[in-house]
Amino acid sequence: MEQYIMALDQGTTSSRAIVFDKMGNMISNAQKPFTQYFPQSGWVEHDAKEIWASQISTLTESLAKANISASQIAAIGITNQRETTILWDRESGEPIANAIVWQDHRTADYCEVLKKTHTEMIHNKTGLMIDAYFSATKIKWLLDNIPNARKRASEGKICFGTIDTWLVYNLTGGKEHITDVSNASRTMLYNIHTLQWDKELLELFEIPASILPEVKSSSEVYGYATTRWVDKQIPIAGIAGDQQAALFGQMCIEKGMIKNTYGTGCFLLMNTGNTPVLSKNNLLTTIAWKIQDEVTYAIEGGVFVGGAAIQWLRDGARMIRTSADINTLAATVTDNGGVYFVPALTGLGAPYWDQYARGAFYGISRGTTDGHIARAVLEGIAFQVYDIVKEMEKDLGSTCVEIRVDGGASASDYLMQIQSDIFGFNIVRPKIIETTALGAAYLAGLAVGFYTSIQEIKSQWHIERLFSPKLDKSKTDEMLHYWHKAVKSSLHWLS
Repeated sequence: MEQYIMALDQGTTSSRAIVFDKMGNMISNAQKPFTQYFPQSGWVEHDAKEIWASQISTLTESLAKANISASQIAAIGITNQRETTILWDRESGEPIANAIVWQDHRTADYCEVLKKTHTEMIHNKTGLMIDAYFSATKIKWLLDNIPNARKRASEGKICFGTIDTWLVYNLTGGKEHITDVSNASRTMLYNIHTLQWDKELLELFEIPASILPEVKSSSEVYGYATTRWVDKQIPIAGIAGDQQAALFGQMCIEKGMIKNTYGTGCFLLMNTGNTPVLSKNNLLTTIAWKIQDEVTYAIEGGVFVGGAAIQWLRDGARMIRTSADINTLAATVTDNGGVYFVPALTGLGAPYWDQYARGAFYGISRGTTDGHIARAVLEGIAFQVYDIVKEMEKDLGSTCVEIRVDGGASASDYLMQIQSDIFGFNIVRPKIIETTALGAAYLAGLAVGFYTSIQEIKSQWHIERLFSPKLDKSKTDEMLHYWHKAVKSSLHWLS
């Protein structure tokens, strides 16, 4: 009986389950969106129970589409939106409030206060910048603002988890309260050097250690999906945050290799090997994965609004009917017409870290058309990626020669071409752009012997298209000049 690997890919706007065969080919795919809640300006929430319902439904649907049984799934790998924070009752399993999403900025003012006294300490321990993006201040807010939450937490009655923890907890019927090192390293509570929850940070944020999950490696058997959900127990054997999973799925397993995922946000990770490199240029140091006893680190830069800018053009500005239509609209003009877009719709991430920046168009004239706006939106994504890579090069003391890309927006040939043009080097798109899910599947497969080694997996990675520079450097320099003028105008807009 042929065996397969399943990946649960729990993202910011939808839950998916994908079944892969041993060669990494997608056999079936099920996807279900869920509701986004915006109770106040700057607040973003999810219903954790709706996330769970959407994810378990895609699991069963993907099995049905593939026409296979649970007994043919060698293992499940999980990848997830990171930093999104859930607190739930340890006995009932009921969330005590909506999940606070990574995009949420309700704790921005508190973070600004922390920066005055704790920036260096937090950066040295966690590799992170102080920002509302990470889980620590979200946990504190929930404990401070949900009635009786802090009291119940101190009594050991509350569990905290990022989405991976929440899914494993539910899949195992409440038996396992765990996470992996990659997700733990995104909480701003985990010491990436000692590989432990940090007592000093827990005291700073007034978070009881009892609510925290046990931290595991990224590739091992954590538990089993119970027969309440499937007709035969399936090992849950791989976990990685979405960006780390994509780095692994892209087979960026050597020091200096970079991938960029063009999803809701854009997230660049550079493999830095077995030693954490603390950035001096406003980037993040994070744990990429841990396999057996070996930890791999990465430097990361996050663009908070990547594909979300295209979604805004569709749902907010209503210039396009589907996300893919942006490419057709952009093709109606030969250049951006002098229009530049700063996609700071939820502030600016690396390397600016300005929670108060706001999105803006610059250079609009009477001759500006929807096509110019569409080009400016795509270029605004590419320019943000450029800024991050340049800071990575400074930290590593080396020059990048290519970037491997994945994620939904990487399907835009125009976006990939302009990305290559402004960098002046190749952008490489693999045959399988679902590398986030594939990375989680690979980690699970390694844990159960479905794959014998990373080298076996590496042989599966193939190029679909390579984008090489076409624009003159003088033109791209001009574009970058005006882009940086636009960014400077957007910074500190509301501060």
